Amino acid sequence: MSFRPIWARLWRSPLRLLHKQSSSDPLVASDSVNGSAGSSRARAIGRFGFYMFSFAMWLPALSMFNDNVLEFTKISGPSMYPFLNPERDRTLRRDIVLSYKYGAQDDLRRGMIVTFWSPWNPEMVVVKRIIGLEGDVVRTRDPFPVPMVRIPPGHVWVEGDGGERDSWDSNAYGPIATALIIGKVTHIVWPFHRAGRVPWEQHAEQFRKHV
Repeated sequence: MSFRPIWARLWRSPLRLLHKQSSSDPLVASDSVNGSAGSSRARAIGRFGFYMFSFAMWLPALSMFNDNVLEFTKISGPSMYPFLNPERDRTLRRDIVLSYKYGAQDDLRRGMIVTFWSPWNPEMVVVKRIIGLEGDVVRTRDPFPVPMVRIPPGHVWVEGDGGERDSWDSNAYGPIATALIIGKVTHIVWPFHRAGRVPWEQHAEQFRKHV
């Protein structure tokens, strides 16, 4: 997302130059002018090729950065309301957050908001808050079949901030393996009036679930 202006400049510069060369005065017919126009067009095509080559060279690096370091994630749905998407009832605006992916499974804490692959749909990424860590005993809610559960090693308990009907979380599919976690939500970047660091520490000890 933040790289969009770069791509725009890479595309616009050579295309603008090609357009400028193609719109030359058609009444100019001398050999010298035609030769000059041909040389200019050749240079424009060469420059366009250079831009395309540069674009192609950067793509793998940008893709690797997006997959392993940082990613912008658009939040959809009500499961993290009211902390995320608090304006969903008044506008169509959806929050965009920064997900930090490097070492995403390390040093997990209660209260952190994480992104992970859904246990039910391996192609879907979901966003929830960590309620309990391995070894914790948490009180569950419907539709989980038992009132309490101890979180096994290598797992965490996640829930949405919204109501019971708004979030499919560990109460539906149980503790999730930490191996499914792919990012930690560290900042809100949109809308701008709410942009800033996610203060997950304020939520670390406020959960009725952790006992």
